[in-house]
Amino acid sequence: MLNGFATQNVYAADLDAAAAWYADVLGIQPYFRRPGYVEFRVGPYEHEFGIIDAAYRPDAVTAPGGPILYWQVDDVEGVNAALLERGATEFQPVTVRGEGFVTASVVDPFGNLLGVMENTHFAGVRERLGA
Repeated sequence: MLNGFATQNVYAADLDAAAAWYADVLGIQPYFRRPGYVEFRVGPYEHEFGIIDAAYRPDAVTAPGGPILYWQVDDVEGVNAALLERGATEFQPVTVRGEGFVTASVVDPFGNLLGVMENTHFAGVRERLGA
């Protein structure tokens, strides 16, 4: 029924600043732009990550919350530190969740939750696929 994630969207009141911040974090430029929206394709699977102008947000959420999508990284501590250096604030500290599973999460400068994770399962999948 569900085949996998297609797109993760976040909101930002300053779309241009958010696009620039994520371009710096991701190391790539958006592949798609239209008024009120920018989108990146990330990683070997080209997962889509979109930023929507907060003017289009369907609710009045003003504080970070909700589910956290964790991005696979090779070094949680290093990536977490780099995000904090770029202006994110800590939401959950680096935490060992079990053997081979380490997480951390931050609030980006635009109020969105961003998680990072070392995950032995994902590393094995990347290795099998040669990614």
